[in-house]
Amino acid sequence: MSLPLFALFLAAFAFGTAEFVIAGVLPEVATGLGVSIPIAGYLVSGYAIGIAIGGPLLAVATKKLTRKTLILLLGTTFTIGQVLCALAPSFELLMAARVLVSIVHGTYFGIAAIVAVNLVPADKRGFAVALILSGLTVSNILGVPGGTAIGNALGWRATFWAVGALGLAATLAVALFLPARTGQSSTTGSFLREFKALGRQQIVTSLAIVILVMIGQYSLFTYIAPLLLEVTGLDTNIVPLVLLLYGVGATIGVFVGGRLADWKLMPSLIAILTTQALAFTLLYVVSPYPLIMAIAVVFWGGVNFAFGSPVQSRVLAWAGDAPNLASALIPTGFNIGIAIGAVLGATLLESGFGYRHLPLIGSAALVLAVFIAIGSYWLERRSPAPLPQAAE
Repeated sequence: MSLPLFALFLAAFAFGTAEFVIAGVLPEVATGLGVSIPIAGYLVSGYAIGIAIGGPLLAVATKKLTRKTLILLLGTTFTIGQVLCALAPSFELLMAARVLVSIVHGTYFGIAAIVAVNLVPADKRGFAVALILSGLTVSNILGVPGGTAIGNALGWRATFWAVGALGLAATLAVALFLPARTGQSSTTGSFLREFKALGRQQIVTSLAIVILVMIGQYSLFTYIAPLLLEVTGLDTNIVPLVLLLYGVGATIGVFVGGRLADWKLMPSLIAILTTQALAFTLLYVVSPYPLIMAIAVVFWGGVNFAFGSPVQSRVLAWAGDAPNLASALIPTGFNIGIAIGAVLGATLLESGFGYRHLPLIGSAALVLAVFIAIGSYWLERRSPAPLPQAAE
């Protein structure tokens, strides 16, 4: 790993930890600010909305800045945001600070992907995108447990101080290691070009695939712990281990997907989506059998995250001359899918179905994603067009 890519990975790790660590200290935050746990849960929803709406708008508004300058500003704002979270005297101010961080989060992952693919040869771009995505998966394996442990030992405010320190370290790494001339600016074209790029079918279908995959994943993952406890019958102490292994599988899957994207992008993406559909069906079948289910969950984690690099590489390739808005909409797609998936899962459960039926939502969503991917690839091959020239 080159030092510039390491700096981008470290920042992605910080952002991922900031998004997810709140789950580990949510009861303490609720108690400390005098609100109920369900009300405190809106800190998660607010963050997702900030990514989905604010990230793309900020990406377009800052497109004239050089990429290094923009990333440094995002890192600085992130660090200040964590300090504000640590000092927040009320729930409302904590929510405001979290939304501020989420907006720069949404912008960062779009810009970081653009920068990463410009730091490597063309045949390594999938790997570069995978490295940025791995910051999110590694944050679940190391950052969230670490932040939770700090919160348990020193109080929930210490968790935000620690994440702020991580953000500061990442910002300093970017300042030291990222080349100053990593593109003169994100895009030299107009706002109109940014919006026109969204009309390319490869971008539209890729974003649709992102949403569908996240619907499938989070309709189940949101409720994976009670499923493992009540349907599979795992001991309470075993569930965290299974989820840890899920994270390891997810990290491996990110890099496998990156390699496949560099090999044959669309055939690989279609194969990954098909495997995901089969994985959800497998989870439905084996959920009552503890050992097989534990293995299936790890496999599911791997195939779930393998799709990210191919689909993001495709968006970046087809948004080449206007990458800011399209790339920033990728995190938006992820978070829209997450929100819909959680609601669909809750709706299924409230309708009288059990936890065991949740994987069927994933099976249906992924089958639809496979058809969209096949149709998009067929259209692409039927009417070949050159890739737009990448922005400098």
